[in-house]
Amino acid sequence: MKNKKLSKDIEKIDNTLKDTTRKAKKNMEKTVSEYKKFALKGNVIDLAIGVVIGGAFTNIINSIVNTVITPFISLLTNKVDLSTLFVSLTGGTYATAAAAKEAGEITFEYGLLLNAILNFVIVSVVLFIVVKNIEKIKKKTSKHEETIIKETTKTCPYCLSTIPINAVKCAYCTSDLVEVKIEGEDVIE
Repeated sequence: MKNKKLSKDIEKIDNTLKDTTRKAKKNMEKTVSEYKKFALKGNVIDLAIGVVIGGAFTNIINSIVNTVITPFISLLTNKVDLSTLFVSLTGGTYATAAAAKEAGEITFEYGLLLNAILNFVIVSVVLFIVVKNIEKIKKKTSKHEETIIKETTKTCPYCLSTIPINAVKCAYCTSDLVEVKIEGEDVIE
């Protein structure tokens, strides 16, 4: 008797575990599927590409600032390298920021800040130029698309929906559209 009851209890527990495992597996598959949809959406991929390109762009700008602009400024400022400018906040005098730090001094390396500000200004100007040109291209494209839409569509006089120019029945309100020529103009009755 006890053996039969124990066997039924074990079978019940086994079935419960199997059922729970199936539900967990189904939930996991659903979650993985949702994640795939999210990860493969165009916006996520576009964002990832933008981040990678932005990182590469930042390296290019840093290189331009460090190899072209900073040396040019150095020539104009009697060979002062911006990246080496610092102030010891504890009052000591040292030849380099590294020497001051080695001596345990607290330093404010404002030259690095100036380089970062130059980087920011250059990046923002370049991005402004790029975005401005992209907007010009978009405007030209949208004007062209508007022209194509105007040339290939007409407005239903009953529901005011935009429909193909050759339509004889409105797809929205199902009205019959009959074109009549009056003094050189197309009129829809």
